[in-house]
Amino acid sequence: MTGRRSFDRPVFQKTARDAVLMAVTDVLRRGAYSSQALDRALSAVQLKDEDRRLAAGLFAFTVENCVRIDWYLAKLMETEPIPAVQDILRLAAAQLLFMDRIPDHAAVDEAVKQAKRGGYAGMSGLVNGVLHALIRMRDEGTAHLPDPAVSPDEYISVVCSVSMPIARRMLEAYGLEDACAMLKVKGGAMATCVRPNRMRADAGTLGTMLSKEGIEWTAGHIPDALLVRGGGRLSSLKGFGKGLFSIQSESSMLAAMAVEAKPGMQILDACAAPGGKTCFMAERMGGAGRIYAWDIHDHRVELIRAAARRLWLENIRPSVHDASVPSGALEMGMDAVLADVPCSGLGVMSEKPDIRFRISEDELRSLPGTQERILDSCAVMVRPGGLLVYTTCTLLPEENERLIERFLSKHPEFEMDLSLDWLPVHLRDRAEGGRLLIRPDLDDMDGFFIARMRRRRV
Repeated sequence: MTGRRSFDRPVFQKTARDAVLMAVTDVLRRGAYSSQALDRALSAVQLKDEDRRLAAGLFAFTVENCVRIDWYLAKLMETEPIPAVQDILRLAAAQLLFMDRIPDHAAVDEAVKQAKRGGYAGMSGLVNGVLHALIRMRDEGTAHLPDPAVSPDEYISVVCSVSMPIARRMLEAYGLEDACAMLKVKGGAMATCVRPNRMRADAGTLGTMLSKEGIEWTAGHIPDALLVRGGGRLSSLKGFGKGLFSIQSESSMLAAMAVEAKPGMQILDACAAPGGKTCFMAERMGGAGRIYAWDIHDHRVELIRAAARRLWLENIRPSVHDASVPSGALEMGMDAVLADVPCSGLGVMSEKPDIRFRISEDELRSLPGTQERILDSCAVMVRPGGLLVYTTCTLLPEENERLIERFLSKHPEFEMDLSLDWLPVHLRDRAEGGRLLIRPDLDDMDGFFIARMRRRRV
């Protein structure tokens, strides 16, 4: 069949590239989240382990570099092709530009076959011609990047493969060199961080268990963190099901460490789902005290409950609650409140690569207002002498430092907490005035912002 089809998703999903095409379509055309789209696509095909690794790598390179890929392809076509063919070209371009282990002829041939299998045989010549032109442009070095002296924002957008709104804001905040350093695409599989459930195991026990399962690991940058490469099997291990360990990024662990949870405390985790930080704190409380864990959506509160059950944690009280609305029952009663607010997520683009092209100027403009309302609400629940911890996984000052400055100007009853005892020693010189910006380029961790404030006693 050679007639043109409406492009919802590929007609056949027989090969690793077909699975990737289906996942890329879901992300770029349907707004799906990257991890969920890839999981769905891989579950629809029968692939060998080697082919699954190829699919995961190709998907990551395509989505992470989508803006840059489209910039190259636009130089080779007067008009954008239909969505089906555009996505086939994106997959092939990712192989030709960023994946050295795949021969050029294989990438081109497979793209042509994909076009034919999808019912676009009439456009297979276009696919072949564009990809061969891309190879020539690559080899001859004729695809000149934007001039950073003339258009620095466009240069950042193309080189770092991010949308123009992100490029402009990061350029304004950090300048060309630092913005590029923080936004650059790392490529390849990222290490997965795991940590022991302190109530049931320690790092040594967890490391031994992983080694017995044939899983290689190295010590992380912070206490109890173990880094695993190719961690796809981790959640299927018996130790995970028994609640011996959790999968959680090092930066997320640090954000929870900032609360300094101790037995007997009363803590509110205001934006808690899926529950990683909640459980981290509950474990350090040894089951004594209580953590109230909120999320605005019921299905996400269920994720918190499931995590608490798996880890055998009984001092967590999940509930559906809008964090921007104070709770009268908790007013001035919490020893500590953690406000891990919704944000633009620029620090975690290695895990959520669709952020690179998805977030809009309107979203960037509206987020600080939402964050400020949540922080104002959370402040109401902190007792005199209690701690208020504000965290994001973004790098933008308007969601981080500037927002904290506005909060303190409105709330003289709070002051920055300058203690560094909670921080690993090697990060203490990075903290400034009770605030810490974790940079992906400097710290080899996800980008996070952490600010600790304390309500004055009088």
